[in-house]
Amino acid sequence: MRALNLGCGDRFHRDWENVDFASVDPSVKPYDLRKGICFPDNYFDVVYHSHILEHFSKLEGARFLRECYRVLVPSGIIRVVVPDLERIARLYLESLDKASRNTPGWHNNYEWMVLEMYDQAVREKSGGDFIDYFRQEPFPNWAFIYQRMGVSAELLRNSLRKTEGRGLSKPSLQDNISHAIRKSLTSIRNKTLQVILGEKDWNLLQLGRFRKGGEIHRWMYDSYSLARLLQDTGFRNPQRQTATESQIPNWSSFHLDVEPDGRIYKADSFYMEAFKL
Repeated sequence: MRALNLGCGDRFHRDWENVDFASVDPSVKPYDLRKGICFPDNYFDVVYHSHILEHFSKLEGARFLRECYRVLVPSGIIRVVVPDLERIARLYLESLDKASRNTPGWHNNYEWMVLEMYDQAVREKSGGDFIDYFRQEPFPNWAFIYQRMGVSAELLRNSLRKTEGRGLSKPSLQDNISHAIRKSLTSIRNKTLQVILGEKDWNLLQLGRFRKGGEIHRWMYDSYSLARLLQDTGFRNPQRQTATESQIPNWSSFHLDVEPDGRIYKADSFYMEAFKL
């Protein structure tokens, strides 16, 4: 089975072709997916991507799915994982109602659901208010957040603790030298641009760089809109799945949506599969 994992990050299987904007492992091919998919027509039996589609605009997302269709063999399977807009909306309304009635604990849950709806779409700095929420000690509603995000919440919280001085390993001398050189070159380039552009235009350039850098959410999907989009792209029989269910052979052995111990990696997701005609 030829299988392709797009925008894989650090979740990949070595028996698959894995592609991301930057490579974190020799098994991952670095490629800018905004340029298309770097494989020939009718090449893969399976195409999978998780929490990638929402980072494209509506128009770009349709174009990206057409590329997925192109590289699949006839009757090949696509599996798409995205944040569940319907579930976010329903939980927002529930948390608004309960917070308004002063139900214990639901003020924090309401704050979180507002962040889920808006922060990654409107933020102007990496991590936005989302990261600040995760820095809270003690964490006010960890059980609710873990239920929403799954293992990814735990990994993010642990990563923040390390990078903010609690157990961070020291970089090597070579890493320090390389970082210093890159920082110096970047500083020279940026200072030159600041002089040329002026402060106002420089700040707008920085904002534009960030907004186009791939971090923000540019569209969101529910099961109805994603199924329609897949059908419009040419796929047939779109069906919602769970993290553990799939029509992909031996899906459970790849541990892409679920950890080896059965915990769900991104519990705020919904999963949909369809076939190429």
